[in-house]
Amino acid sequence: MTTVIWAILVFLGVPLWLCAAGILVIVLNNRKLRKRHGDIPVRVRRPGKKRWTRGHAIWVSDVFAWRGSPAAWNEDLVQVIGVTLRAPDAEERKKLHRLGDGFLIATLAIVEGETLEVAAGPDERSALLGPYFLQDRPDLR
Repeated sequence: MTTVIWAILVFLGVPLWLCAAGILVIVLNNRKLRKRHGDIPVRVRRPGKKRWTRGHAIWVSDVFAWRGSPAAWNEDLVQVIGVTLRAPDAEERKKLHRLGDGFLIATLAIVEGETLEVAAGPDERSALLGPYFLQDRPDLR
C-alpha cells in the first residue's frame, strides 16, 4: 500500500529523492522500534478476525502495545486484565510455522471484555506474559 502512495507521488511529479527519503524514514523507524528494549516479535489475531498479523510488541505496565510490520498500518494499545498460555492446535501450527517449533499462543483478556490472541516463539515465553509472568509461575511468588 505504501509503495502505491509513493508511486502516485512520483507520477504527480514529486522528486524521486524526496520519495526515497520518505521510504528511508519509514524503514529506519521500523528498525528502531524492533531494536527497543523489551521488544517481542509476535503474530496477533484481533477479535473477530481469522488472519494473523505480523508485528512487534512491548508491555508497558498492564498495557500491551503492538505495531504491525512493515508499514505499521495496524497498531493497538490494549489494557490487559489477564493472560493465559496454550499450545497451538494443528491448524494454527500450519499457519504460524515460521515461529519455529514450540511456539506458544497467549490469550490476552482485555478490559473491554474481548480477547486478543498473540503468538510468539518459545524463547519469548516470559516476555509474552509481561506483568503476568508470576501468575504463570506460582513457584516464584
